[in-house]
Amino acid sequence: MTVEKQARAASGWPMLFVTLAAYAASVWGIVQGIIILASAEESGAPAPVAGPALLVGGIVLLIVAIIVSCGFFSLQPGQARVLVLFGSYVGTVRESGFYWANPFYSNSLGTPDGGASIDVSLEEGNPSVKAAAAKALSTKVSLRARTLNGDRLKVNDKMGNPIEIATVVVWHVADTAKALFDVDNYPSFVAMQTETALRHVASIYAYDHMEDDDATNQSITLRSNIEEVSASLREELDRRLSPAGVSVDDARLTHLAYAPEIAQAMLRRQQAEAIIAARKKIVEGAVSMVDMALKELSDGGVVEFDEDRKAVMASNLMVVLCGESEAQPVLNTGSLYQ
Repeated sequence: MTVEKQARAASGWPMLFVTLAAYAASVWGIVQGIIILASAEESGAPAPVAGPALLVGGIVLLIVAIIVSCGFFSLQPGQARVLVLFGSYVGTVRESGFYWANPFYSNSLGTPDGGASIDVSLEEGNPSVKAAAAKALSTKVSLRARTLNGDRLKVNDKMGNPIEIATVVVWHVADTAKALFDVDNYPSFVAMQTETALRHVASIYAYDHMEDDDATNQSITLRSNIEEVSASLREELDRRLSPAGVSVDDARLTHLAYAPEIAQAMLRRQQAEAIIAARKKIVEGAVSMVDMALKELSDGGVVEFDEDRKAVMASNLMVVLCGESEAQPVLNTGSLYQ
């Protein structure tokens, strides 16, 4: 695997002045050579040596100035330039500024099969844009954070239930040499590995706890443990993207739902679980209130209860406390035993 190494490039301002001077000198030499040759031709005298020498020297100097001009490049904050000389990796310049380097450093990298790699931002969501098909992968790499908003995927969770899931990943290039030389096209590599990692993480966790789970069950689920699932997804992405020199800053789930074919059944199950939990809470509270009422009445000597009266009192209180509608009292004017 290729490892990034730091490279230093010369400031471009001194070389800019030298290049401008070379352009001026080459133009002056070509013009003076033409003038001398023209004067000699008009006078019929043999052309002096200075004429052809100035002309040839000016042309050579112009060619050299044009070649030197190809060595200028500038970097904005958050950009890096990978220096490649005749296929050999020289180093990476990360500091922003105006630089001059060897003009024979490559400005783009072609694929081994002679085609062209496509360097398109993942925000566009289409790494196969035809307009970029003819461009090779640029040696100028953005170090800024990028966002990959993944499409919704249909996968099976740990229990085999079909679910829909999507993620958003914030990433940046940490090692420019690995990004350019160890994978063919790192934006496409990030997109494909993100989808693979998301499918893997979704398959090792259940969507939600089942109804037979006990109250002390601490298993991680996709719906209830968002932070833990996001951390697991980030670790999986870091492991998969490290060969490409890409570092993951954050990874979050943006969409999580049951697949349409089982969504209605799961919704009814969740509603039933909610009703059961609410009923259980109501019954627990009603039992404690009945017990407290009987004890208060008995201990205070307000009413003497035998077992039949306690049963009737408990039954009436449970109806009042647990009923969904308002209870309608029925007054008994006779004895309890009539």
